[in-house]
Amino acid sequence: MKHLLPSTALALFIGIGLLPMSGNTFAANSWDKLQPDRDEVIASLNVVELLKRHHYSKPPLDDARSVIIYDSYIKLLDPSRSYFMASDIAEFDKWKTQFDDFLKSGDLNAGFTIYKRYLDRVKARLDFAIAELNKGVDKMDFTTKETLLIDRKDAPWLKSTAELDDLWRKRVKDEVLRQKIAGKDSKQIQETLTKRYKNQLARLDQTRAEDIFQAYINTFAMSYDPHTNYLSPDNAENFDINMSLSLEGIGAVLQSDNDQVKVVRLVPAGPADKTKQVAPADKIIGVAQGNKEMVDVVGWRLDEVVKLIRGPKGTVVRLEVIPASNAPNDQTSKIVSITREAVKLEDQAVKKSVLNLKQDGKDYKLGIIEIPAFYLDFKAFRAGDPDYKSTTRDVKKLLTELQKEKVDGVVIDLRNNGGGSLQEATELTSLFIDKGPTVLVRNADGRVDVLEDENPGAFYKGPMALLVNRLSASASEIFAGAMQDYHRALIIGGQTFGKGTVQTIQPLNHGELKLTLAKFYRVSGQSTQHQGVLPDIDYPSIIDTKEIGESALPEAMPWDTIKAAIRPASDPFKPFLAQLKSEHDTRTAKDAEFVFIRDKLALAQKLMEEKTVSLNEADRRAQHTDIDAKQLAMENIRRKAKGEEPLKELKKEDEDALAAAEPDKVKPEDDAYLAETGRVLLDYLKLSNQVAKK
Repeated sequence: MKHLLPSTALALFIGIGLLPMSGNTFAANSWDKLQPDRDEVIASLNVVELLKRHHYSKPPLDDARSVIIYDSYIKLLDPSRSYFMASDIAEFDKWKTQFDDFLKSGDLNAGFTIYKRYLDRVKARLDFAIAELNKGVDKMDFTTKETLLIDRKDAPWLKSTAELDDLWRKRVKDEVLRQKIAGKDSKQIQETLTKRYKNQLARLDQTRAEDIFQAYINTFAMSYDPHTNYLSPDNAENFDINMSLSLEGIGAVLQSDNDQVKVVRLVPAGPADKTKQVAPADKIIGVAQGNKEMVDVVGWRLDEVVKLIRGPKGTVVRLEVIPASNAPNDQTSKIVSITREAVKLEDQAVKKSVLNLKQDGKDYKLGIIEIPAFYLDFKAFRAGDPDYKSTTRDVKKLLTELQKEKVDGVVIDLRNNGGGSLQEATELTSLFIDKGPTVLVRNADGRVDVLEDENPGAFYKGPMALLVNRLSASASEIFAGAMQDYHRALIIGGQTFGKGTVQTIQPLNHGELKLTLAKFYRVSGQSTQHQGVLPDIDYPSIIDTKEIGESALPEAMPWDTIKAAIRPASDPFKPFLAQLKSEHDTRTAKDAEFVFIRDKLALAQKLMEEKTVSLNEADRRAQHTDIDAKQLAMENIRRKAKGEEPLKELKKEDEDALAAAEPDKVKPEDDAYLAETGRVLLDYLKLSNQVAKK
């Protein structure tokens, strides 16, 4: 095996954008004769054997797994239940418990048959949508009182072509209405949507047997866990590129989300991250090269979108993005220009600042160390360069400087740190503990390897807090978990990502298999998998944990525990946690930034609970006006509290200007979460000092 990946980024769902299938009532299509070849059959048998022998969990390939594979495959192809008919599902159900037998024997026919039927159904729906548009966008009646069910994941399968036609009539109408409200005229809408659907039709004819095999075998692999993937020869060759859009790309991990591409996370200090205009859960609906025409990519496959976004260093790619911060029915998009470039090590380097706070009539200084990633310059390290860069060496240097400045404590900022070098997570832990285990790695055979800090003595023994969020993942969670288990720091912020598994790449005769073969555990015996690290003091999350995080991924491996590697020590924080939480709640109940975030989250949650949308233009515009008014009111309450002039209306450019503010010019005192973390740490110092004096 090759490529041990202990701290890989999130596994990429290379799903299907819009690709269909055949049934006996359809006219001949280009995909009707597609069949698996000998190499694909052999590869499928190899995948079966590798998962049986080497996957961490080693679950049996039986009827129960067959049901998971079948349900996942149908969901992958038609998550909104808008293509297949009830008769298709009834026909496929006969195979529900047979996929285990098919896979063991190398029989790929069922997977191909379902996929080709899907292609047929998609073609029929796209033909219908184009016919609806050809009747004229300006002739659509938006005065009638009708609604569209938008959350169809549990909707019943439709029984007839007439029912599908009615659903798609409403879907086309909804697409047109969204574009109208976004400010486009009838001609623009007609051209945009017709071109979109025709492009998707054209892409159906480009479907290869390899595309079907990739989708089917990857569904099988991912039934074991979301980070176990089959990579076709093309995807295997571009594995690193697909994971992060290359080091000379935009620095973003993407995922298929129905007919659109969603941003999962940004590479710290990468080109997209630097713009401050792209965020996790944003949807990419268009891609343009430099000043060329924007290409609508709704319905495209993920790997095809990746190829468009990729490009030579120094060139510009423009993305049309629907922000995740929009209301669910708000399709207003923005154009973001990004210059492709390599992610430089120095850009990801740790940074320090000083947070000045006044509390209880006294002035305090807290050192802030921001760690965007766990990096190590392997090339310089292996060459014996005494000045090689690494996270631990840089943090040690900054700690020395901060101690000379006589700071009262240190806050380590791990927000959005997606991981990196496991070695660095262990080395960094060693700066703050005397000595001992730092992380446990359990393999598929049950053997537990203990990584340890063998150097006695902690480099920094002062008060410390760690600030984390949902995008703190992998190596970040190992470090944060160790700090919590050794009671070395208060963990503050949001529940972390929950990526606690180790992958390896195994070459096949045709493509590669990335499979999970080990699991991380904290020194307390708790896994970081699924649950992540739970903070001692919880902040409201601006990231929807139902959309982003390990627990949001299908078939995610569970949280569990093994034997602890250290004896429980007395917890200096535990006696004060209730009071710390109480003081935090009291303080943030009046803090303008926290009030704004909580109100914004409450509004978003309410909107997300809506399962239907109105197709009446007046009603839809009234809803948008109401949402805009609520968002404006929230923003102005915040501005008033900060002594700023209220806005008359909230425009996208206002939000973008705010987001694009130079991070180096933002004072730590102006970062509400950072400032509050400092105050919580000062609360703890006050309470512990009071006890010490008694």
